[in-house]
Amino acid sequence: MEQSPLGPRSYVVRGRKTEAQQRAIDELWPVYGVEFDGSPLDLDTLFGRVAERTVEIGFGNGENLLTLAERHPERDFLGVEVHGAGVGRVLAGARDRELTNIRIVRHDAVEVFHTGLAAGGIAEVLIFFPDPWPKARHHRRRLVQPEFAKLIVRALASDGVLRLATDWEPYAEHMVEVLDAEPALVNVAGAAHYIPRPEDRPVTKFERRGERLGHAIFDLEYRPRP
Repeated sequence: MEQSPLGPRSYVVRGRKTEAQQRAIDELWPVYGVEFDGSPLDLDTLFGRVAERTVEIGFGNGENLLTLAERHPERDFLGVEVHGAGVGRVLAGARDRELTNIRIVRHDAVEVFHTGLAAGGIAEVLIFFPDPWPKARHHRRRLVQPEFAKLIVRALASDGVLRLATDWEPYAEHMVEVLDAEPALVNVAGAAHYIPRPEDRPVTKFERRGERLGHAIFDLEYRPRP
């Protein structure tokens, strides 16, 4: 099993990039890409301003990230993804929509949160439809784990928010168990409960696929404990 110094990786890099996606990476990475070597990220310099910031972990094909960045030009959006196809698609989308408030890190999110983000600097963290790793022997690969919850808490501003969604009920139950047990977080819906689907959360292909399969969608929201 692939392992980082912080534990098992929550992903396996798979899939192939199209020629257009690779071309977008080649041409646009210098504009939107952030090289991460483990050092702290200076987000004010990367974005060229001071603003509230959202981090989306595992943005997939980028539908949600691009939509939110377009809707909220006053905010900055840092996308963290390891899969090249999604990175290429977001880079092309940011160019086509003329967005200036997106930056992309192609690296393990756990490591980015561990050393790359300053304490208290992030207004919002999004984890939408992460890989559920359904087989029991793979559960320790799941992104949402007690150790990562503590890293998220550290990065969040005192009035920040952690939003999650999944269409895999056992993973939803796992998320609630892990995050409700983190003493520095408060479940907005109440212990062991989910929030109604937020109207402002864009519908992505992962959600549509889950609905086609007859899966219920589970949304969660946590805030730092005062």
